Amino acid sequence: MQPNLNTAYQTTTVAAGSSQKVLRNTYALLALSLVPTVIGAVVGTNMNFAFMAGSPIVSSLLMLAVIYGLFFAIEKNKDSGLGVALMLFLTLVMGVLLGPLLQVALKLSNGAELVMLAGGSTAAVFFVMAGIATTTKRDLSGMSKFLTVGAIVLMVAVIANLFLQLPALHLTLCAGFALFSSLMILWQVKAVVDGGETNYVSATLTLYISIYNLFSSLLQLLMAFGGERD
Repeated sequence: MQPNLNTAYQTTTVAAGSSQKVLRNTYALLALSLVPTVIGAVVGTNMNFAFMAGSPIVSSLLMLAVIYGLFFAIEKNKDSGLGVALMLFLTLVMGVLLGPLLQVALKLSNGAELVMLAGGSTAAVFFVMAGIATTTKRDLSGMSKFLTVGAIVLMVAVIANLFLQLPALHLTLCAGFALFSSLMILWQVKAVVDGGETNYVSATLTLYISIYNLFSSLLQLLMAFGGERD
């Protein structure tokens, strides 16, 4: 029996079209998510976070619980409009949580420049990684195990440093998150392109958190090594 080449071609074309649609929707939602993030960041920059200073460990753990609770809720409702609404609410919350970092940055004499540099560097990394993911023919699915281990190691280190408060470990974590987030962008976009990820809400969530962590990590590194204090 001769294989039906026409049917195979049509199947491949439909699959490619489907993955491109998911990718377009992912980019659209990702761009939209930046709006509440900016709004939240403006609000957070003008907020008083003194209540967190009183009990930083408890506040940090509660913050992580809220964030991961939203992650779970988004994934639970990723196939409905509620998932999109929760995603946008998450980005608003994440923007507000940038407030303390931005407050510290903007107190530096070159703080505004560092924020813009971190933002520009984040955008550059995203476009480079996304570009590689959409053009490479290599199978990157094997990265998932490495990224899973990396995520566990980083999270354990973050929780440990809540108690240890070691500046050197903090900077090491920032560098680790920057590298990890860059690889996550590469892996997630490639998963969408190859059809491994078929839900644009889930893809957007992963990419957004990666971009968020990349930006905050780069900004903290720039502040540590290039911040100019009066």
